[in-house]
Amino acid sequence: MAKPSVPFPSMTALRVMLAIAERGSTTAAAESINLSQSAVSKQLLTLEDLLGAQIFSRKPSGMVPTELGMIYLEQAQVAIKAMEEAAYRASLLQPDSHTLRLRVLPILGDRWLLPRFSDFSQKHPEIDVQYTTFSTENPAVQPDGAFRFGRGPFADEDAIYLFGKNVRLVCSPSYLARLGECETLEAAARGLIIEHPGTPLHWTDLVADHGQPDLKPSGIMRFDYYTLVLRAAISGQGMALVPPELVDEELRAGTLVNPAGLGYHSKVAYWFTTPADRKPSAALKAFRRWLMECVEEPAFG
Repeated sequence: MAKPSVPFPSMTALRVMLAIAERGSTTAAAESINLSQSAVSKQLLTLEDLLGAQIFSRKPSGMVPTELGMIYLEQAQVAIKAMEEAAYRASLLQPDSHTLRLRVLPILGDRWLLPRFSDFSQKHPEIDVQYTTFSTENPAVQPDGAFRFGRGPFADEDAIYLFGKNVRLVCSPSYLARLGECETLEAAARGLIIEHPGTPLHWTDLVADHGQPDLKPSGIMRFDYYTLVLRAAISGQGMALVPPELVDEELRAGTLVNPAGLGYHSKVAYWFTTPADRKPSAALKAFRRWLMECVEEPAFG
């Protein structure tokens, strides 16, 4: 007996579904796959209309897959990995492919890479750059390069240091006005600190670097998404520790300030890494050269 005809979702819809399941909301999913929130919501609604049922339950704690959603999520992971491997094998048929597959961190992509990327596209229109936020252990579908946040150097990888060792304490001018004089760490401790629990850029690192590990702030507010940490600081809700390169536009515009130059030297930073045992393509060499030119740009302050 022939199987009944079943509607087949698009690859974009499958990626959206996986991102929502991973992040718990359409807003966070949009950030991770470089789509607008409205585009993600539209993809989800179209997919649920196609399937005739909800694939996520909307709960206060976030979006949770339904029983139907779990079925499609399991198979979506298989389908996407299969298509990635097919694309990779196809690229190997060309001795010098002009396709470049890169894994990018959402916050770095949004705040640092994409604002600069048009320059690379204009200089190298022949190179097709494909971004992903997905990681895999399958060597056949690993990206040509990856943007990473951590302690370098990395074993078995060639790395270009981008930025991040210089961390600044930032807040909005309106928050600084409410806080008052803020020329010392003791003065800054009167403020509320905004942090991301999974990112090691915390008040404890700042005071430890200045030899005052027991100095406590008036309070700490935490967000599960680093973009919300930045938005909260920009909107005047507190102070955040941030590499200035991620908020360069706001610092130059004056919507964020760095009181008294307060900050510290971090042991973790942003890097671009490539496998040391893989011969780089001409496209990858061009991208690495361009990245190094970007790193040489003068930073704020």
